[in-house]
Amino acid sequence: MKLKTLIVTVVVLAALSAAAYFLNRPPPSPAADPRVGRPLVDRAIVDQAAQLRLTADGKTVQLVRQPDASWRVASYYDLPADFDKLSRFVTDLANAKIQRFVTANPERIDRLDFKDHRIELLDPAGHALWSLTLGKNADTGGVFVRFDDEPKTYLASLDPSLDTDAKNWADSALLNLKPADIAKVEIGFDGAPAVTVSRAKADAPFTAAATPAGRQLATDKINSLLEQFTNLRFSDTADPADPNATAAKQHSRTLKLTTFSGKTYTLALGRKPEEKIARPAEKTPAATSAGAPPKPAAPESETIPAGPVFAFIACSDAAAPVNAMMQKRAFEIYDYSYTSLPEKPADLFVAAPPPPPAKPAAPAAKPPAKP
Repeated sequence: MKLKTLIVTVVVLAALSAAAYFLNRPPPSPAADPRVGRPLVDRAIVDQAAQLRLTADGKTVQLVRQPDASWRVASYYDLPADFDKLSRFVTDLANAKIQRFVTANPERIDRLDFKDHRIELLDPAGHALWSLTLGKNADTGGVFVRFDDEPKTYLASLDPSLDTDAKNWADSALLNLKPADIAKVEIGFDGAPAVTVSRAKADAPFTAAATPAGRQLATDKINSLLEQFTNLRFSDTADPADPNATAAKQHSRTLKLTTFSGKTYTLALGRKPEEKIARPAEKTPAATSAGAPPKPAAPESETIPAGPVFAFIACSDAAAPVNAMMQKRAFEIYDYSYTSLPEKPADLFVAAPPPPPAKPAAPAAKPPAKP
């Protein structure tokens, strides 16, 4: 082969090799995407957001920041938001990072199960500052995500679960006091006088306004009541006109807490009582061939269990937030808070210890001896 022909052949082969490489070259490295390795959302956007909206499985929860920087659950009767829960969610969101670019192929995107699982940060007017749609969970951890419905997907280090039960985002605390705040407690009873106990300062023991003879105040029971009711929480809410709520108010007991600052919180705790309804007795069967009619069936009764326990709270300070809350909903509390109340005044007192034995009188001094 001539040298010229050899050179031409080498050049052609080189061109074909370059063309084959160009056509079959690997796709660019995912790391080339500028988002990879960066936070899922810029912290400045998080700080700027005035609303948070979560959507999943056909349910939506929306939280709105107030002028005083607190948050309320707009989708649950505008009740105060659970700040700790919100803070954890926002921190996890701000700390999440984009691990890698996944695909821009529409067919592959369709297989990643992008539906209605969505996180949105909004401005005060409700316009989106940032939005993210979540797809299926990755086998290696994390979740597939899309920004603002872009035709690209990424893998992010984010907890894929979204709590869209609006009630779960409300702060369940009805009172947020401390036992050390309380100067006086008045415990009411059905058909018996209330028991009032008080103390002059936070580290002093409570004393009762009236103590039965031979008894003394069970201060541990008073302290237990304070621990429970100064941080009373609701378990559910109902319409104020709900029959169970109105019946609970009519069958309630009262507990009053007065703080050292002079505010009084009046708690009415009650439930619809258990009912027994008699069923009509069956007719007496006809006499048998033996002549004696059988005994009529005894009337039966049906027991309707007691209703849920509700707490109704009023503060002497008209501006206290709990007063506004009570206008919105009736608040159901855990049964234990009601059943743990003392049933009668005597339950708040225990036997006083016997007095110490009297010391024997000292013997009389002998007169001095005569000289």
